[in-house]
Amino acid sequence: KQWYQRRVAITAGEYKSYLRVKMNGSKVHTAHRLKTFGVNMWAEFSGLAKECNATNIGQGFPDFPCPEFLQAEVSKAIAKPSANWYTRTQGHPALVQALATEFSPLFHRDINPMTEIVTTVGAYEAIFCSIAALVNEGEEVIVIEPHFDCYKDDMAICGGKLVRVPLRCTGDATLAKNWKLDPKEFEGAFSERTKAVLLTTPHNPIGKIFTTDELEYIGSVCAKHDVIIISDEVYERVVFGDNKHVRIGSLPGMWERTITIGSAGKTFSVTGWKIGWAIGPQHLITQLQHVSSCTTFTAPTPLQEAVAGGFNHERSIAHTEDAYFKWLPAKLEDNCRKLAEAFRSVGMIPVWPDGGYFMLVDTSPMGWDFTEVKSGRYYDVDCVKWLTREFKLATIPISVFYGEANRHLSAKYIRVCCAKSDETIDKACSIISQLKKSK
Repeated sequence: KQWYQRRVAITAGEYKSYLRVKMNGSKVHTAHRLKTFGVNMWAEFSGLAKECNATNIGQGFPDFPCPEFLQAEVSKAIAKPSANWYTRTQGHPALVQALATEFSPLFHRDINPMTEIVTTVGAYEAIFCSIAALVNEGEEVIVIEPHFDCYKDDMAICGGKLVRVPLRCTGDATLAKNWKLDPKEFEGAFSERTKAVLLTTPHNPIGKIFTTDELEYIGSVCAKHDVIIISDEVYERVVFGDNKHVRIGSLPGMWERTITIGSAGKTFSVTGWKIGWAIGPQHLITQLQHVSSCTTFTAPTPLQEAVAGGFNHERSIAHTEDAYFKWLPAKLEDNCRKLAEAFRSVGMIPVWPDGGYFMLVDTSPMGWDFTEVKSGRYYDVDCVKWLTREFKLATIPISVFYGEANRHLSAKYIRVCCAKSDETIDKACSIISQLKKSK
């Protein structure tokens, strides 16, 4: 009873009502495939941040304005009568053409905009469509832990099974690049039921960018077992320092088995627009197009039109200092550095990312103890809620990105987001400076 109430956040009265329905054999209840679903973690922690009026460096949304050229593009789009109609279900023609022009050289091939691209309502939908279109009930998908939470829920809805393989610290754990796959663990996860591998690079939440050697290894194992690769690359434009983002679908022999997922939200700092896409071979993309057409039907036409204009504008200034794709990673890296210095100054240990929106922070040196809270949840969840309530600083726990078997690996890490305004970063650093070690 207590587990059920905590899981779905209902009152005692509502729980009794649930029992009556269940015991009476009524058909007025949810589908069995939703039995493990509870309160969405983002609703829980974002709701707490709003309730406490906290400075939010947890959730991955930029709180600074989108580029002026994109604001101009959406104004132009709305003024076009045709941009306010339903558009082509598989993707607005202007946007799929812009994506084909942008990504063809990056994949070393001529991408067909009509048959090898589908646009979606955010990368979220692209991930769901990939799983729904390609994974049969009972088939397995290997995912690298920690992983974004929607992967498990999409698998639950589609009847597949998630097989988790964790990244483990090797060498200096304060560098994201040193969190690596154990080859024996990874290869041992494959079976005759394995249908796909779900990869995220740059990685959320660790901030690791998989190297060419690592991707070639992953690709070779996938080819050996003849499985599909679903590569979530929404943070592809946020690469720090000398690191390089390599698309696994661009490697020799990988195109025919790879779905690559992207996001205008992360590319142009407009997460609320919810425009995403998937790129890959026609025999796979066609199936995603079928699923998308009977779920959302089409993504918003004016926003697709504006994103197309954004790519075209950015391409015209790509080699100048005005390029947004140069400004964005430099700005986020600077923000990350400020946050890292603030956490170090009070004794915590940041894990320096290769890129992406996020950075892990090890809170264990602070000696904080939440055992008296008796919440029944992991340390990092209690820590995040305490920081939010007592210091008005909202972060995200890492244990929610793991399955039960490997959740202990989350240790005492929290996740912070560097895609924030100067004001938010400065406020966060000021709050961090007030944190003290336990005596």
